[in-house]
Amino acid sequence: MKVEEIWRYPVKSMAGESLECADLTQVGIAGDRVVLARSSAGRIVTARTCPSLLRHRATTSLDGGILIDGRPWNTSDVARDVEAAAGLGTQLTQATGPDRFDVLPLLVATDGMLAAVGHDRRRFRPNLVIGGVPGIAERCWKGARLRIGSAVIAMEDLRMRCIMTTFDPDSGQQDLSVLTRIRKVFGGRLGLNAYVEAPGHIHVGDDVELIL
Repeated sequence: MKVEEIWRYPVKSMAGESLECADLTQVGIAGDRVVLARSSAGRIVTARTCPSLLRHRATTSLDGGILIDGRPWNTSDVARDVEAAAGLGTQLTQATGPDRFDVLPLLVATDGMLAAVGHDRRRFRPNLVIGGVPGIAERCWKGARLRIGSAVIAMEDLRMRCIMTTFDPDSGQQDLSVLTRIRKVFGGRLGLNAYVEAPGHIHVGDDVELIL
């Protein structure tokens, strides 16, 4: 098995960026979900209720700054776009606590599962895609570990999927049949909630060892 893809989402619920390498830290991929949207009441706003957030793409500049559609995340024009997508009074803020993650800091998926589900993998927002995995073998990985160089990732359980999977990552159009099929065929769960047990630096193409 090998690391096939690495994904980072600098702004929670926005489209992310594909990476060639990344630092795995105790709180997941460095730079992941470091900015999030909050309503005027202080509540975290996500694409579950405001799917238009998914139409904006967050990336990281060479100097480590967060960009949204190529613009610094804290500029006035970005603020207007965020309000248009998520409601009056919604603002982007830097994320400091564990609430920036829905469950655990990492979501691990496999090429076999993504082929079996048959939809654009971006719908499922993985941090890591592991290649060379037959079929839906990942469903037996609960409690297992992955070793990638010096890094070790512990997989806790399968991820329950939500309404976000129904939105096309390019057009934003909703297709409820995606989630209906996930529930019918896969029991509503795809990919694995995971956390970093031993930090390290990883690259696309790195060998992956499964430790059961």
